[in-house]
Amino acid sequence: MLFASRLPLSSLIELCRVMRNYLGAGLTLVDVFRQQASKGPAPVRPVAGRIAAVLEQGGGLEEAPKRESAAFPPLLLALAGVGEQTGMLPEVFAELEKYYVRQRQLRRQFLSSIAWPVVQFFLAILVLAGLIFVLGLLPQNQGRAPAYDPLGLGLLGASGALIFLGVVFGGLLGLAGLYLLVTRALHQGAAVDGLLLAVPVVGPCLRALALSRFCLALRLTSETGMSVNRALRLALRATGNGAFASGTDVAERAVRAGDDLTVALKKTGLFPEEFLHILAVGEESGRLTDVLHHQAENYHEESGRRLAVLTAVAGYGVWAAIGAVIIFAIFRLFLSYLDLLNAV
Repeated sequence: MLFASRLPLSSLIELCRVMRNYLGAGLTLVDVFRQQASKGPAPVRPVAGRIAAVLEQGGGLEEAPKRESAAFPPLLLALAGVGEQTGMLPEVFAELEKYYVRQRQLRRQFLSSIAWPVVQFFLAILVLAGLIFVLGLLPQNQGRAPAYDPLGLGLLGASGALIFLGVVFGGLLGLAGLYLLVTRALHQGAAVDGLLLAVPVVGPCLRALALSRFCLALRLTSETGMSVNRALRLALRATGNGAFASGTDVAERAVRAGDDLTVALKKTGLFPEEFLHILAVGEESGRLTDVLHHQAENYHEESGRRLAVLTAVAGYGVWAAIGAVIIFAIFRLFLSYLDLLNAV
């Protein structure tokens, strides 16, 4: 669908929950999607209606959702087909429900943690704009530059405040536009994500998030009996990180050449040595899915800790920037006052 958009996480979770319950109770796929088309979440209804129509014409669950690939994540599209072929649809959707609940928890944790630093930043911008406005109301020396310009920007009054806000918010929008241009229009998302992985504080957080998703996705695909190549490809895409997804070809070539999973992942240069060592032990002992389950939990906890550190650093950074501007403004104001006294 040209103008279709990805279903929100809440709708995906509800859809997986309904599929798990109804299919486990013995309802057919057509019945479930008909029910969702009439009583499901609003974003799901039109998609479910189209899928039900395809199923009624004899199509399979792997084929039908692929026509709605813009609405569903790749992991759900692949596992739905595998679950249908193996007769494990209720189990697959139960695992997918847990997976998307975990994703929602991480997203909410990040948004709740980053909210206060963002509020602080915008309050600081408004305070500075207010200072510029108030300075424009003060008496000015005749024939000279304004007596008080503590920021040293040459901006005073309402016009100065508007120019300041325009430059700040215009710069932020420009950075956002540049990011979208590079990652989407120029298809350099993998390069950008690779650079972010190397940034202190930011990189470890993004890596922990990606590894948590990778472990969950690889465990789900492995338990369905999917081929290693296909499971690896889906797990790397499920990380939501372009740098990890770009390592798919390297890992697949290594697996086709006969390398173990651990060796294939090592050749991508993206996975920590500690993680690879644990994964190798799981492969050798035949407990790979158990190890992946444990590591998914471990990296989920670590990503929460990393998010807390990241947001704390962001908050301190905002306050440091505000403090630096205030100190600079105080010194400028004091020097302007001294100049005024010397001129008397």
